[in-house]
Amino acid sequence: MAESYDDRDGVIWMDGVLTPWRDAKVHILTHAMHYASSVFEGERAYNGKIFKSREHSERLIFSANQLDIPIPFTVDEIEAAKQEALAASGLQDAYVRAVVWRGSGPDMGVSSARNPVHMAIAVWAWGAYYGDAKMKGAKLDISKWKRPSPETIPVHAKAAGLYMICTMSKHAAEAKGCSDSMFMDYRGYVAEATGANVFFVKGDEVHTPKPDCFLNGITRQTVIGMLKERQVPVIERHIEPGEMESFEQCWLTGTAAEVTPVGQIGDYNFEVGKLTRDIAEAYETLVRE
Repeated sequence: MAESYDDRDGVIWMDGVLTPWRDAKVHILTHAMHYASSVFEGERAYNGKIFKSREHSERLIFSANQLDIPIPFTVDEIEAAKQEALAASGLQDAYVRAVVWRGSGPDMGVSSARNPVHMAIAVWAWGAYYGDAKMKGAKLDISKWKRPSPETIPVHAKAAGLYMICTMSKHAAEAKGCSDSMFMDYRGYVAEATGANVFFVKGDEVHTPKPDCFLNGITRQTVIGMLKERQVPVIERHIEPGEMESFEQCWLTGTAAEVTPVGQIGDYNFEVGKLTRDIAEAYETLVRE
């Protein structure tokens, strides 16, 4: 049986204090548990260094501001806290989770302006997100849910509430023997997977959905930069679902996913081709520089 995340040795950084892992708890009336007033970051450390660390810290504050959650720490303080948590973990290669939430306080309705804002950072060892998919290509279902319109929710924040449909979609996908699920957006265009952005290859071009209603991932931006350095044309645009039939290769990007080849999305099949393998290998090299 897998080790439970609430029953481990080690420490978790909470509001400036390294707290024994099993004691890092919140009250049942924590506002975030009831109203999703929480934002977070997922990061990876390689050889003892957190990749794109400062960009993640800046995005954490951006996400919190989008949800009207005033973080009581600066970017520099968040950076120092992550380094402290990583050092205390004793790990060189690790996953780093920074989370900010509205706690329990005088307010226990929709409004929570008087409740304190908390922050925690946990670090643990985490291998390949999609298991052996890095070799043979992940198999994805197509979700019945859609990424929402920017008029309905702060779509560019990394907010806990935005992941509710991700959990349901991934559960449905796993029940079908798939690794993940692909979302369309509110207009019907191809959007992203439950926790990763998507890229397609057609000839000598790479096509990727325009991130106008979902998170423009830091790994996504990194990979676009890598492709442009190699003078590979990158086209960011709205992609119709039926176009997937004409694409030859596909991969996902994300902090957890890193660069993961995709072999199938619904009824559409892709080869794990040369460009996909080259970018995956180049990314592995980049993060360890």
